[in-house]
Amino acid sequence: MTAGNERTADAFRSAVVGGRLDLPLPGAGRTGERFRRFVELGRADLALARLAEGHADALAILAELGATIDPTWRREPWGVWAAAPASLTATRDGDRWRLTGDRPWCSGAGLLSRALVTASADDGVRLFAVEVDGPGVTPLAGTWPAVGMAASDSRTVRLDGVTAVPVGGPGCYTARPGFWHGGVGVAACWYGGAAGIADTLHAAARRRALGPHALAHLGAVDAALVTARAVVFAAADEIDAHPTRDADRLAHRVRATVEATATTVVDRVGRALGAGPLCQDADHARRVADLTVYLRQSHAEADLAHLGELVAAVGDPGW
Repeated sequence: MTAGNERTADAFRSAVVGGRLDLPLPGAGRTGERFRRFVELGRADLALARLAEGHADALAILAELGATIDPTWRREPWGVWAAAPASLTATRDGDRWRLTGDRPWCSGAGLLSRALVTASADDGVRLFAVEVDGPGVTPLAGTWPAVGMAASDSRTVRLDGVTAVPVGGPGCYTARPGFWHGGVGVAACWYGGAAGIADTLHAAARRRALGPHALAHLGAVDAALVTARAVVFAAADEIDAHPTRDADRLAHRVRATVEATATTVVDRVGRALGAGPLCQDADHARRVADLTVYLRQSHAEADLAHLGELVAAVGDPGW
């Protein structure tokens, strides 16, 4: 593990143990405060924001599904490993469940104590709580060779008959209102990452006189970020006002807006400053690499097509 990755891991553990990730639950009246924390973390360290968002999301899911939460769990690092549900099989073993298979994209693979994990069971896709720092759980070396988001330790994890505790019933993970609230939380992390990259251009403009083209890029970055920020925090207000409303369209609107903004920021900062920061500023280069990878959690045109279907189905899109 590199020094930078160790710093992120240590910061994550410290934040969990110190209670700095005990965030307000989405839809409980302080969602804006929750998203603001994600923005702050993303602006400083996007991999840390990814780990923190997973921990906070896991605790929110447990609360929303009515699971009994041991107070000590809040001081243990959690994550949500829900990609590719069919990659894990859940089988009954008497009054217990066991999970088997290789789950990709497990952020915090070697850092977490517990995770919420989806798996295919005989009655559908279920959600389980698993102790991931115990026997039968093996993060696979070499399954995250990427530079971007390296500090998130998002490796493939092999589960070999691991005991799991069911949380809710079949289909509950995606059916609950908070599923899309969590999707907006991810967009808040993206926004923070974009703001961190824009900080490099802003700092350059304050240190020296930039040419008109670079200043035009700074102006465009400012307009894009202000717009995206307004969208994120307007969504927080809407979630608080209607916590049980289906937020599918809301989440896709926010994610599309923030993704477009983040893409614009990466491109314009690079065009304004050239290769210098990417080659000579390790923190900036890491932010760009991390955000480039993290944004691909979006499904790009597939998500836009889904949003278009939702818009086409309503009489008044609210424009």
